[in-house]
Amino acid sequence: MRFTKPSWVSHKGRTPMHARAPIAAALLTPSPDANQKRVSIFSIHVHPDGSRLATGGLDAKVRIWSTLPILRSEAEDSPKSLCTLGMHSGPVLTVRWSHSGKWLASGSDDTIIMIWDLDPTGGGKVWGSDETNIEGWKALRRLPGHESDVTDLAWSPGDRYLASVGLDSRVIVWCGYSLNLLRRLDLHQGFVKGVCWDPVGQFLATQSDDKSVKIWRTDDWGVEATITKPFEDSPGSTFFRRLSWSPDGAHITASNAMNNNGYVFVAAVISRQTWASDISLVGHENTVEVAAYNPHIFLRRPKDPITTSNICSVVALGSDDLTVSVWQTKSARPLIVAKDVFERAILDLGWSFDGLTLYACSSDGTIGVFDFDQEEMEGIAPRSAQVEYLKMFNFTPAPMPTPLLERVSQARTPPPSPPHFSSSTPVSLAAPPTYPPQSVTVAKNGKRRIKPLFISHLSYGPLPSASAAPSAAPPLFGSISMFAPNEDHHHAELDMTVPITALNGGGDDRKAEKRKAEEDEAGSSWPGRPTKARTLGGDRVRESVNQVKELRSRVSAVGFPPAPNHPSTAIAIDIPSIKSYLCSALEEKDGDLFEARNPEVGEDPTEVMFISAKQTQFLDYLPAAAILLTCTSVFCAVAMEDASIIVYSLNGRRIMPTLMLDAPSAYLEGSKHFLMTITSSARVYVWNIKSQKAAFPSVHLDPFIRAPSSILSAQIRPNGAPLILLSSGVAYSFDPALSTWVRISEARWSEGSDAWEGKHRTNKNSSSRGVISTLESALSDLNMDSDSAANVIKYRWWNAALTLGHLETKLHAAKVLDSPTEYRAALLSYAKKIAEEGFKGKAEELLKDLCGPLYWKPSKDEQVWCPTVLGLQKRDLLKEVSSIFAKSKTLAKLGQGWQDTLRKAALDEF
Repeated sequence: MRFTKPSWVSHKGRTPMHARAPIAAALLTPSPDANQKRVSIFSIHVHPDGSRLATGGLDAKVRIWSTLPILRSEAEDSPKSLCTLGMHSGPVLTVRWSHSGKWLASGSDDTIIMIWDLDPTGGGKVWGSDETNIEGWKALRRLPGHESDVTDLAWSPGDRYLASVGLDSRVIVWCGYSLNLLRRLDLHQGFVKGVCWDPVGQFLATQSDDKSVKIWRTDDWGVEATITKPFEDSPGSTFFRRLSWSPDGAHITASNAMNNNGYVFVAAVISRQTWASDISLVGHENTVEVAAYNPHIFLRRPKDPITTSNICSVVALGSDDLTVSVWQTKSARPLIVAKDVFERAILDLGWSFDGLTLYACSSDGTIGVFDFDQEEMEGIAPRSAQVEYLKMFNFTPAPMPTPLLERVSQARTPPPSPPHFSSSTPVSLAAPPTYPPQSVTVAKNGKRRIKPLFISHLSYGPLPSASAAPSAAPPLFGSISMFAPNEDHHHAELDMTVPITALNGGGDDRKAEKRKAEEDEAGSSWPGRPTKARTLGGDRVRESVNQVKELRSRVSAVGFPPAPNHPSTAIAIDIPSIKSYLCSALEEKDGDLFEARNPEVGEDPTEVMFISAKQTQFLDYLPAAAILLTCTSVFCAVAMEDASIIVYSLNGRRIMPTLMLDAPSAYLEGSKHFLMTITSSARVYVWNIKSQKAAFPSVHLDPFIRAPSSILSAQIRPNGAPLILLSSGVAYSFDPALSTWVRISEARWSEGSDAWEGKHRTNKNSSSRGVISTLESALSDLNMDSDSAANVIKYRWWNAALTLGHLETKLHAAKVLDSPTEYRAALLSYAKKIAEEGFKGKAEELLKDLCGPLYWKPSKDEQVWCPTVLGLQKRDLLKEVSSIFAKSKTLAKLGQGWQDTLRKAALDEF
């Protein structure tokens, strides 16, 4: 066995935000000025032909690598990185190749699943970086459906189904052919962190933080069994609970199991016959995160026939103890134990299709490769032996719907994957393409004009014929296409919300179609009027996005130089780069997009358009390049390079005058009818679009963002409150009633507060978590590498002071951010802590504030007491608080007295 750790396989990106708290993806916007470093790799999977390796990491990228320089030292100089895919907006937690090898599925904590397809005409230089894509992979389909992080994916045998699981506690089954959503399974009561298919196709298995493994039937999607015994004492703090089904269909090996009342970390082996776990793989010193079976069955006695008694399997385990172990089920001891090969937890494992290579990835940002010799894998059986053996289960899957069968049989064949290679077959990958020089001219106004150079079919030669089917694909799957029968391939409109297609030679044709459509539209409106209702730009052919290009690099705040077009304004925050294409999705309605297209060359204007139900609702031309977009159910807004903002209704009306700012925008966020921008000069503006008024006068962030502190995220709440998180571990909001910035939360509370919610992931559904809880998760993990908490001197009243201070701050924060649920929870926790400590003075003040006056009316000069807070009745809260005090030892008399007072008040005895 040979072990290698290719250092060039890595993901490099920003300081971890989403991995610090996966649910923080809904709250935090990545900062443009974070540090570049090696970041965690969450998932790894090898292509069925063994030629490629896919990884997903904290940098929100899917990366595809060549395995040739990994497995063969003489190929060290061959291309290594084949392609980088960047459509996800959050860390990529799982990547899985289909069994045919034609599609790659990826899941992210942005809640989206992406399906990628090989683009024979793709590849080439990646704009804005020094990378070159040897291969081109395009986004074939975007699958929204989860409400939180997508933690694991699995393709069923024959790619009939794709199963996905996530932190919304859901299991979703998608059609593996049409990629439509088939079924949602909602019976788990905690985060679902692992999924695998029965190789027979009869069952689906999922593992959750509710400390159970559920077995689902594929004929009616009911629950066949729920296994809980080996997981009753398992911790809930692991990133994943990845389980695996043995290739003979006889067992499931599940991670994160415990023996001896939680004192022994094991992997549980669940029998298919009884759905019981009587066997455990013991030896790891910390939680097992992932289990992965070798795809081949093994024979105990290679010369004997293939029978149930002569079959065994090989399974690999990855653990938080930094160890990888490989077991053969015929032995009570592991085949190998690789210790200290990683510096942090192992998060995913993947076997090559030939069963001789094991790939592992770790949160330390590295991968490890275990390459076995044929002799070391004694008894390995050919793939055909497994196929024959599985026939003994006599399971026949339900027939496909007739319309789908017709569509599959008549559709075009997608381009095939590159050919299979083995250790004995030399393989050569295309060298990075070279480009001839481009023509550069200088206009009268001093602007440089670069004449675009058309490049077609780089490094790939002619396109494959439509009848060429990939050798690795089953006959049925080999003829599947996303195009309907009898549609022309180049003009078919795909049923997906991310319009990405391959680079081809039709660029000039598409421009001609665009001009012709615009001319036809102009001609139809003159001299008469349109004969039917229409939308501005709705008749124009919409162009697909081939590649997003960086037209101008971001302007850095280092040294505080003057802002472009604003020489008197210093830059405190980086100005975003100008890209050829920008897009903002409407969260309330899937598929609705607000787009901007900046021209690459020439005098063409910048275009913005709003797309709903694949129909252009409006189109407009801008006087300057667009740098930021946002849209809500009320409005769309675009920030431009000239420091202006235009606000549209969803039908394209300019519902506010063009807003002129002191500097270009660095952040642009919208929520309901509120719009917020932070300019590069660090000034914050918030407007109520409905009332067309400023929520408060613009305020400056300068005191907070001086080096080394910087903005990590910016958000606007539905009530118009800005929420800004800094790298110093403090979150701020502006309170118009106080006319000042207020601290919403800070990481220092985690050093001693018992009420701090961000120390670990909880089993609570992420969709029901409040803004403050989500923020605390991000703050806690932002400070997770710091040793400050361990070095704090614990004074006598340290714990009580920090807990009470934290809860009092949280009560004020809930009011500023309009979070009534979190206000009530913090109030009750605050009352319990006061009762626990016996602080009578604080208890009396709290009770009086909630009760208010009983029998007198205030004069005009006195402040009027408000009976509600955030829509909650204060005296209803008083009942709950007084009940808590009445049950305590030190404050029982006080609590009972106030309960009597409330009863008298209800009977009008005052």
